Amino acid sequence: MNIVFIHQTFPAQFGHIASYLAKTHGFRCTFVSQAPPGFDDGVERVQYALRGGATEATHYSSRSFESAVWHSHAVFDALKARPDLRPDLVVGHSGYLNTAYLRELTDCPIVNYFEYYYHTSGADMDYRPEFPNPEANRLRAHARNAVLLLDLEACDLGYSPTAWQRDRLPWTYRPKVRVIFDGVDTAVWRPQPGRPRRFGRFAVADGVKLVSYVSRGMESIRGFDLFMRAANVVCRRRADVHFVVVGDDRVCYGGDAEFTGNQSFKEWVLARDEYDLSRFHFTGTLPPGELADLFAVTDLHVYLTVPFVLSWSLMNALACGATVLASDTAPVREMIRDGENGLLTDFFDVEAMADRIEQVLDRPADYRHLGQNGAAMIRESYSLEACLPRMLHLYQDAVTVRKVRTQATG
Repeated sequence: MNIVFIHQTFPAQFGHIASYLAKTHGFRCTFVSQAPPGFDDGVERVQYALRGGATEATHYSSRSFESAVWHSHAVFDALKARPDLRPDLVVGHSGYLNTAYLRELTDCPIVNYFEYYYHTSGADMDYRPEFPNPEANRLRAHARNAVLLLDLEACDLGYSPTAWQRDRLPWTYRPKVRVIFDGVDTAVWRPQPGRPRRFGRFAVADGVKLVSYVSRGMESIRGFDLFMRAANVVCRRRADVHFVVVGDDRVCYGGDAEFTGNQSFKEWVLARDEYDLSRFHFTGTLPPGELADLFAVTDLHVYLTVPFVLSWSLMNALACGATVLASDTAPVREMIRDGENGLLTDFFDVEAMADRIEQVLDRPADYRHLGQNGAAMIRESYSLEACLPRMLHLYQDAVTVRKVRTQATG
């Protein structure tokens, strides 16, 4: 089979499945993205080049759609210039761009990855009333769904990584969208029992308890401010705890800059209380190996999110056997059962969060079975070994669906 994967970046969500199919099944796999052309792990990279995009003159609500159109047209041009590819299947990430244009090049089956469908209530946009979304953002949310709607209509089958994310889609289209997680590489993200208490250049001193927090950016949507407040409560109660914060000082999602002015969200949070910064370690982004080492030695990993796209970091922490304390929000409850494979806490209750952190730090060994259960869950249900065969089955079914549809319409 000849499969073309399409995403703005490489390898993104499709790198593992492309390599798996190329090496294990002998498929011809091509990855179209903005990355330079070449070959990687049996996969050919084809580069597409943008010729334009949204500007300040573009209506605020339609900027995402305008940019997606330019990306989609650039992909169309890149594949038009490669008639030798002749795909048997196209797999694309809907949201960054759409695959509907490719119907003018090929009649092959199309599978789309649907990550997030925006709603102005009942999810990320209104979950934190102390950070209200302006009217312009609420209006824009409706237009941001346009690319997904095009692909939901045009694709043969689709998939979302979690049931909660799938169920955000309009009910009309849900029957054609399956739930398949991206897959966790358990060769990287795995327990390391007996590992010395160090990660990268950091060594954990004897007697020190370690609490970790990981996010791409330090922002309200991932509860950075609430974590810092809870951590500060714990810090004042006891002298034996240090906190490791992994991620960049930036906002990836949401409109935090509208509240912080010239300050970053991290600076805004730190200015609102007094912190003993000698016990807070801001590492920036860590490479996967060092982050896996941190998960292996942390006494407690804290993961917070409003109802939004679930972070890979939660799944990776579970895979490493870390004891996890996470927000009691819908996407998280799909993965964590309180007291069975992790702990849940009210997203907004800082004192309760601090109390649960202390409970674990008082008796870390009493909670290690939660991490062991979490690692087992990942291996059994969310590892690459579990997810990639499901993905292949989806692709094969898409071929069948397209064939039946073609025969039915003559």
